[in-house]
Amino acid sequence: MGRNRFGYCNCRPLGICTIDKVEYLFTTQTLERTNMPSVETFLAFLIATSVFAYMPGPSTLYAAAQTIARGRRAGWYAALGIHLGGYVHVLAAAIGLAVLFEAIPTLYLGLKLAGAGYLIWLGIKMFLGDQPAGSDSISVAPKTPARAFWESVTVEVLNPKTALFFVAFLPQFADPSASLPIWAQLLILGTIVNLMFSTADAFCVVLADKVATTLKKSGAANRIAQRVGGSVLVMLGTSLALNRQ
Repeated sequence: MGRNRFGYCNCRPLGICTIDKVEYLFTTQTLERTNMPSVETFLAFLIATSVFAYMPGPSTLYAAAQTIARGRRAGWYAALGIHLGGYVHVLAAAIGLAVLFEAIPTLYLGLKLAGAGYLIWLGIKMFLGDQPAGSDSISVAPKTPARAFWESVTVEVLNPKTALFFVAFLPQFADPSASLPIWAQLLILGTIVNLMFSTADAFCVVLADKVATTLKKSGAANRIAQRVGGSVLVMLGTSLALNRQ
């Protein structure tokens, strides 16, 4: 048996040393690979998401308009519909479907105009309403919770800008070297974004409900509340239709 330069016997067989080296390299590489991006990247993701979530946007304005015009219950159903509709865009971003909007501009334009037209139609219906003769308070067209919910889902799904936001924003925080595949990371990050956006929608519902409660103490204020809610939806739809982006 030979001795190394420190005078100690090199008594371990070569095979064991080779196995130890392989195990060491495997363990090191395993530790270096994580399921998700680093803590620093994830914190940056949370900060950026919070900024986007609490900036006034179509979903928050839509939830607020529904709350002011139809009450707190309608507002909550609107927020829930927007939240679940957002998962359509999360899935689209995860599987790369939203890239089609960039490849086929006509598809993007058609979906944008359809969503804008739907918003304008809802706004006109809300603005006009049905008012019985000689009545001081307005009678909103009856709407079941299921109908209000599905209208909100439709509004969210028909907004291609949301799809483009997810497909442009989420990949910035995905880590190709992580053990989870990219599509799974995008799905997790997108779910977090959708949840944080929904907290902003819920916050708007609460604030709008306080305003609506004050306004609806009189019949005239009640009519104003519905006109305001309908006008917001019409302006929102018009803005989306005329926006060139």
